[in-house]
Amino acid sequence: MNTFLTQAGHAALAAQVIRPIEWRDGMLYLLDQRRLPREEVYLPLATAGQVAEAIHDMVVRGAPAIGIAAAYGVALAAAQGEKLEEAYRLLAESRPTAVNLHWALARMREVPQDAGALLEAAIAMHVEDLQQNLHMAELGAACFTAPVTILTHCNTGSLATAGHGTALGVVRTAFLLGKLKAVYAGETRPWLQGARLTAWELAKEGIKGQLIADSAAASLMQDGRINWVVVGADRIAANGDVANKIGTYSLAVLARHHGVKFMVVAPSGTIDMQTGSGREIPIEQRVADELLAIAGQRVAADGIDAWNPVFDVTPASLIDVLVTEKGVLEHPDAEKLQTLMRQ
Repeated sequence: MNTFLTQAGHAALAAQVIRPIEWRDGMLYLLDQRRLPREEVYLPLATAGQVAEAIHDMVVRGAPAIGIAAAYGVALAAAQGEKLEEAYRLLAESRPTAVNLHWALARMREVPQDAGALLEAAIAMHVEDLQQNLHMAELGAACFTAPVTILTHCNTGSLATAGHGTALGVVRTAFLLGKLKAVYAGETRPWLQGARLTAWELAKEGIKGQLIADSAAASLMQDGRINWVVVGADRIAANGDVANKIGTYSLAVLARHHGVKFMVVAPSGTIDMQTGSGREIPIEQRVADELLAIAGQRVAADGIDAWNPVFDVTPASLIDVLVTEKGVLEHPDAEKLQTLMRQ
């Protein structure tokens, strides 16, 4: 474990400005994303149940980060002498749509079920995700033949991953290569991940961005001010359909209408070859209060309810480029994904 970390991960991990997930002193520490940008507070977690609760309550979010946290949750269960099957069950039920969660738990089941081996596997997954993000960012930025203006949605940066990010990682690398003219971030109601988290990450790293109301995206494209929409994914079906934060499908439709390119950036662990199409992806429904209130203060009229799906599905036909650590697919479909996953 130590050799792997020293040779493959310590330098990259040390270079991170933002570290949402940390393992130290036998405990998992998660940066509480609910309290950003006003406070940077790490929650110490000692049991699988606490990790499952943190995932469900949005302390940690973003498909890769959820998977890594769950892996550490299994390691904690083993270290604490908890019943591992109960730990796996709690963690699997914490967020149903993010396939990385189930992929990570399946990987943990493949190693010896003792504390040392499980911790080693969780750390390896953590480091691997960071390396994949750096590689995907290079592949995504290589798709830009000239400086571009990007619109992104939700948060897909260091906070959603082991570091650097998926879609926001492409933005970061494009910025470093001089390929980024400007970046716009949609606010991403109702949790405001764009306004609270993406904007915070951009400011933290000195990347000048502008925040827009989600409903302003069409006008921005109509004015010709966007070249690419770049987003992440929580699950990708075998035919290339993508489940991502609610509002992604709207952006894909708008992008196609306005001649704007649409890129999805996600590790191959997000691809679920057992799910044939987006119609089969379970869409998590969350409580109405998330939409009816802000920071605990009700803003909607009394007597009204709310429909609050967390994700929507973008058909593969609206996706110009899918970037994974295994390579870049233009206009992804079932055949191309099968070839990619055999690599």
